[in-house]
Amino acid sequence: DMLHLESIASRSQRYRWEIDAHLHQGLHQVLWLEEGSAQVRLDETQQAVQSPAVIVIPPGVVHAFRFAPQSLGCVLTLSAGAVVQGDAQAAAQALSTVFGAPRVLDLQGDDERPRFSAMFQLLADEFAAPRPAGSPVPLWLARVVVWRLGELMTRRELAAGPLQREHQALFTRFVVLVEAHHAQHWPVSRYASRLGLTAERLNRLVRAEAGRSALDLVHDRLAREACRRLTYVAAPISRLADELGFADPAYFCRFFKRRVGCSPRDYRQRSLA
Repeated sequence: DMLHLESIASRSQRYRWEIDAHLHQGLHQVLWLEEGSAQVRLDETQQAVQSPAVIVIPPGVVHAFRFAPQSLGCVLTLSAGAVVQGDAQAAAQALSTVFGAPRVLDLQGDDERPRFSAMFQLLADEFAAPRPAGSPVPLWLARVVVWRLGELMTRRELAAGPLQREHQALFTRFVVLVEAHHAQHWPVSRYASRLGLTAERLNRLVRAEAGRSALDLVHDRLAREACRRLTYVAAPISRLADELGFADPAYFCRFFKRRVGCSPRDYRQRSLA
């Protein structure tokens, strides 16, 4: 069970305030950007983020940052086991709410800004000061952060209009279907049918929520899975292609290079390096 906190500067300053794309398996991260700004990549989406903001990174999500020099804030890294150990049903529910998807929470002008600033400062003080072995205080504070984030997300969702909530729910269902069936190469029409939509309406909905077409989102998920397997599974590329639903390894290589910018072999070599 892992629980760790570090400042943004402690790691990024050594690399000219830039953290290259990477992912964590089994670890959840919350980045608190208190002052400054950053270019943020979460999977296939990129956006400029101004402080104050909270950036939520679920396990397995590719993420990268380019911070403005002297940006202030911290990164909380935790495992699910650390947060929900023992009798912590509220923490478990909040964990599910917060880390259901990668997201950026803008806190400009929000009354919650002082609260989050104080919580992260308390956490930083606990990690910086000597404390008895097995002290539960950092864990309690981390649970408070997760619970407060879940409360904030729920409140914002309830404040959205009925149509917006319906669109968000449909988009979430689409993402869940993509997660389950991307390797089966479903056509967009099949996803739409499962959601009770036409392919045209599904595309409009996905563009409104994610800024790209439904097929792009499916292909991005497929390419991301290919990247993960090339990094973590020591199997021939032809076998990985077959597992991802590509009958022709050559077509898989063309697909991968078009989405990622290099061949599967080159990507694997860079990952190993």
